[in-house]
Amino acid sequence: MLKLEARPQASKFWAIGSPLLALVFTVVIGIAIFMLMDKDPIKGLLVFFWEPIKSGYALSELAVKATPLAIIALGLAVCFRSNVWNIGAEGQFVIGAVTAGGVALLADSTTGPWIIPAILLAGVLGGMLWAGIAALLRDRFNANEILVTLMLVYVADLVLSYLVYGPWKDPNGFNFPQTKTFEKVTQIPRLFAGTRINIGLVIALFGVAGMWIYMFRTYGGFQLQVGGLAPAAARYAGFSSRRALWTALLVSGGAAGLAGALEVAGPIGQLTPYVPAGYGFAAIIVAFVGRLNPIGIVFSAILMSMFYIGGELAQSRLGLPKSLTGVFQGLLLFTLLACDTLIAYRVVWKSSNVTSGAK
Repeated sequence: MLKLEARPQASKFWAIGSPLLALVFTVVIGIAIFMLMDKDPIKGLLVFFWEPIKSGYALSELAVKATPLAIIALGLAVCFRSNVWNIGAEGQFVIGAVTAGGVALLADSTTGPWIIPAILLAGVLGGMLWAGIAALLRDRFNANEILVTLMLVYVADLVLSYLVYGPWKDPNGFNFPQTKTFEKVTQIPRLFAGTRINIGLVIALFGVAGMWIYMFRTYGGFQLQVGGLAPAAARYAGFSSRRALWTALLVSGGAAGLAGALEVAGPIGQLTPYVPAGYGFAAIIVAFVGRLNPIGIVFSAILMSMFYIGGELAQSRLGLPKSLTGVFQGLLLFTLLACDTLIAYRVVWKSSNVTSGAK
């Protein structure tokens, strides 16, 4: 029979191979889902894995989706490596979008290009403020940051709804719950004509390099990782757990807020109730599939954005529900958790010989 046997040390091969195996299982289960829904599995797989990369325009849209996922996931990776569990990046994304949108609404025809850095800074500060609430409650009252950050997501959604249905509602918007379209000067500069790729992609790439340097080449990053892997050793070495908590949450909140600012001042161009796109939750999967490593996060963000685009195309071309995107995201996460067992255990075949005899 097949049994799991503990390895003497963690497998470096399966630390990298586990996400790839999880993707294979996700595809296999996806084929079964398409067949159960009486859809051609080949067409289904093409929609998810070929359509998003088949042309230059498709690749540009893939980059637009992957950018906020990568930025948020980079911040979450800092948190998770520090053993701080920020599950509410979605709320920090929304508040970052709100604060950035508030600055964008101040612009008029006479406003100069200085407004763009102000919008991005407002988004970062908004996300940090929202994450700082969780840090304060954890620091002062030992509140569980998982519950606090998660509940603050719903508060952030309510704040956004109040503003777009109330004081920030566009009076010329035919009663739709949305702000006016932001002035052209507030739009995030695009990198290539004819595409929606903006400087957010450059910021994300700099973020990848910055996180790698900070986490693996600086003393501060070393302190955070030691605190996450061995809290007792960190205390013995005199590392401040309080500083690690605040640093991790503020960095992750700022990253999520920046992603929100780039989204509303970029592809969306206004505040609407549909700003929450689930990026904050999907970025949790991106971070873990990417092994909390900046380079891995880039590839997992691309994969997750393929699921987003594939879900939208499956809805329009195959008549499948848009929720199929969430199904694939969930499958990837759960298969990854299952495949990660191979890092600490190996599968072995053990024969059982049953002998019987008279006593």
